[in-house]
Amino acid sequence: MRDTKESRLLLVLLVAIAFALITVDIRGGRNSPVDGARQGAATVFGPVENGLSSAVDPVGNAVSAVRDSGSRHDRLAALEKENAALKAKLGSDDRNRSRLGQLDKMLKIAGEGQYGIKGAQVVAIGSAQGFSWTITIDAGANDGIKRDMTVLNGDGLVGRVTTVGPDTATVLLANDPDFTVGTRMENSDELGFASGQGDRPLRVELLNGKSEVKKGDRLVTFGSQADRPFVPGVPVGVVSRVDPSGGGLTRTVYVTPYVGFTKLDIVGVVVAAPKHDPRDEVLPSKPKPVPTPTVTVTVTPSADTTDTDEQQQ
Repeated sequence: MRDTKESRLLLVLLVAIAFALITVDIRGGRNSPVDGARQGAATVFGPVENGLSSAVDPVGNAVSAVRDSGSRHDRLAALEKENAALKAKLGSDDRNRSRLGQLDKMLKIAGEGQYGIKGAQVVAIGSAQGFSWTITIDAGANDGIKRDMTVLNGDGLVGRVTTVGPDTATVLLANDPDFTVGTRMENSDELGFASGQGDRPLRVELLNGKSEVKKGDRLVTFGSQADRPFVPGVPVGVVSRVDPSGGGLTRTVYVTPYVGFTKLDIVGVVVAAPKHDPRDEVLPSKPKPVPTPTVTVTVTPSADTTDTDEQQQ
């Protein structure tokens, strides 16, 4: 359009009409006389605007999809997602059963020891080279996790929390050489300190050099002041070897831990300590000895032997 006197007058007229409509719309509020026209325009042009917005703003669309996950997908995308989830579920039944079993065992330990725990999953492992044994779990400060909290699973002591992020935390495993925990022997109450040795049994220095200890004896955590970093009564392991007593101030024993540190999955962080020391209540039941079958052999003389004896007589 050329810049003529008529075009300028038309532009001024259109602007004046627009301001008049805006004024009427604002004063009318919900009962605005132009509300019907606005809704009609939205019905007609809304899909076009959405299509154009999706085409020209892919980043904003992606962010919106992530933020409102599952609420704005079309039916086809929802069905594809459901099918993928179903296939994943059908393909991981064995793993799910394994995890449920781990969770049940862990909840049993928590109940017997009266530990308040926060469940977590292992999402990463540290390098085992140079005797550095750590794991990363998917729970952090936002879940109430703090440094120097005890970590356990359905078998016993896993380690302690060393660093905490908003949504993850690092756990130093009990078999790391930098790991030390106070222990107490079952029944005898002999105290000691257990240290990690990587993939070898834990080394335990008993404070009493003349303590009576034998293979098969069991240990639990002794506990720390204010229950940090260790709560009492968590199963540690079973004595597998005893060094001969040399008359020293301490005695060394080697303990096979209950926990398999190379196959961790579901763990629990103790966020609330028990009101009372559970002592040996959390230890698993001792296996009952299998009786050795006794076989009695009765020899019955054969008929041939009887006939031979009669002939000799």
